Amino acid sequence: MKYIYPLLALCMLLQNCSQLGKPTQENPAAVFYTMNDFDSVEKIDAHVHLNTSAPHFVQQAAADHFKLVTINLDDVNEPPPMEEQQKFALQQIKAAPGRVAYATSFSIRHFNDTGWLRQNISYMQNSFAQGAAAVKIYKVIGMALRDKKGKLVMIDDARFDPLIDFIEQNNKTVVGHLGEPKNCWLPVDFMTIKGDKSYYTANPVYHMYRHPEYPSYEAQIAARDNMLRKHPNLRFVGAHLGSLEWSVDELAKRLDEFPNMAVDMAARIGHLQYQASKNWQKVHDFIMKYQDRLIYATDMVADASANATELKARVHDTWLSDWKFFATDSTMTVHDFDGSFKCLQLPREVIDKIYRKNAEKWFPGAFSKG
Repeated sequence: MKYIYPLLALCMLLQNCSQLGKPTQENPAAVFYTMNDFDSVEKIDAHVHLNTSAPHFVQQAAADHFKLVTINLDDVNEPPPMEEQQKFALQQIKAAPGRVAYATSFSIRHFNDTGWLRQNISYMQNSFAQGAAAVKIYKVIGMALRDKKGKLVMIDDARFDPLIDFIEQNNKTVVGHLGEPKNCWLPVDFMTIKGDKSYYTANPVYHMYRHPEYPSYEAQIAARDNMLRKHPNLRFVGAHLGSLEWSVDELAKRLDEFPNMAVDMAARIGHLQYQASKNWQKVHDFIMKYQDRLIYATDMVADASANATELKARVHDTWLSDWKFFATDSTMTVHDFDGSFKCLQLPREVIDKIYRKNAEKWFPGAFSKG
């Protein structure tokens, strides 16, 4: 009998310890955030496009406790040019120090000229001196850029190696948008997301299912993977869930193979929601397992044509809807697909990583003190 009471006491202590931090009726917020917490938690949207000097987007970010990474890119079909995008980024940083950071880019213009490499290294060097935290590599590589013989050039082409080495040597991150959603290579009726269906129906020139002469989806992903194998020490953030938005299983394979790879969620949260509607547990478990490699982002754009009131409302509503999906146990619907689904209700520590800590880790020094 003399051992029973100490044993009971030990069991009660262990039980009490196991309950620490768990939500209860008296303390439901011990582990999970609520919608009410959105207004106070510090957050980062790590992939936006501030193609204007107007302050409205950044004002809404301050109101909603967001910092921003604005992404420059080079594509003659998507103005403004990257040099002008950089001017906007620097203007926004000057106006809101500590609130905005930026990723520069390099140009594919004059790719076939002898001075191309030197010019782009000089441009990136100048960008780094002005505070650029990362370099964007855009989908035009693999989908539009051609060599002197007219052949499409992929990102694992050896001509890009000196540029990528230079980025790595300067301790900068590559943000890689390589390839497109898998839906781009599917017939419209087989696409999973309504936005993809409407976009590729309206823009058949970009619908790769209609253009078998271009590299396949699998070839795009393989080229990206080959580039990462050639540069194992490169810090790499795969934009748009690494163009593996359709399968958390496929994305997990890459995160396992490439320890210096993370992904942002820009414009692909709907794909996570779609998968959650089919298998909630799989998506939840994936995020829990790879919580250190996932970065919140939206891909929202502000340009000179934006109406201030409408822009602020759209930005706020997008951020609030995403917070509901990740932080609560509500049931919700979205415009991307039919039907309702259960939200993920991730623990506070996971939310903090996805919404802030991971961006700080993968974009070191991006935000000045202030």
